Amino acid sequence: MRNVLRYMHHIRLLAIIGLILGFAATAARADDGKAISAIEHGQRVFSCGHSFHVFVPGILGDIAKGDGIKDHVQVGMSGIGGARIIQHWDVAEEKNKAKEALRSGKVDVLTMSPIFLPDDGIAKFTELALEHNPKIRITIQEFWMPFDRGVTEFPPKDRPKEIDRNSKTPIELRQMHAAYFKMMDDHVRELNKKHDRQALFVVPVGQAVIALRERIIAGTAPGLKTQGELFTDPIGHVKQPVQALNAYCHYAVIYRKSPVGLPVPGVLKKAQNQEEVESLNRLLQELAWDAVRQHPLSGVKSEK
Repeated sequence: MRNVLRYMHHIRLLAIIGLILGFAATAARADDGKAISAIEHGQRVFSCGHSFHVFVPGILGDIAKGDGIKDHVQVGMSGIGGARIIQHWDVAEEKNKAKEALRSGKVDVLTMSPIFLPDDGIAKFTELALEHNPKIRITIQEFWMPFDRGVTEFPPKDRPKEIDRNSKTPIELRQMHAAYFKMMDDHVRELNKKHDRQALFVVPVGQAVIALRERIIAGTAPGLKTQGELFTDPIGHVKQPVQALNAYCHYAVIYRKSPVGLPVPGVLKKAQNQEEVESLNRLLQELAWDAVRQHPLSGVKSEK
């Protein structure tokens, strides 16, 4: 009898602990937003973008392959240097591969990278895409500010020949990007409200790049000693680490899953500092996943 009572007592304790843990988990979900299920099957992707984006499709395919996603397909790419999305829309009908692909209804994800907002092309492509595939997801890429300054027009009136990126502090970096990030989020929310659904998602690459630069400033980015090492020119074209970081952010948004632990993609195998590439790859994966998880419009978690 004594053993039976002791057994019942243990059962009650376990039940109480279970309730407490269940409540804690529910509270965490309520605080962080509702988690969205990962997508395990390959997506058919079409991309429109400028030189801060055109390298993403190839690296994204490599990342998907590394994760065992064999049926990932890059349907096509419209690349125009320094372009707004409206310039992709205005391509002659007989040459407009983006419109052709969307009208087929065989695109699951449309990725776009506007150079600046406002940009009427985003709304036009959204309407066309939803007309032919109501379930399509449209991603808008944030980027890092050209010429490392908070300008709101492109091309800028002046184009400095030299940029001192290494002197920038974390506070300056975030202040420089704040208005642009808000502009992007407001535009996406406005279009989602218009279509009464979350059809558009933000890929927070710009915020991930800031986080990487903060790690460089702190001296905790493997193989990277200065912020300037990330870029090839004053405008802000990027080297392999940021290219990979960009693609990891897109992977996390498109497949709604963490890239942490995936093998080193080919783009990083071409980078310098090969001795530290494994550690750098892990850092880039973590920074991308953190940026995507924390952004309310990434689709990884619903807005509160």
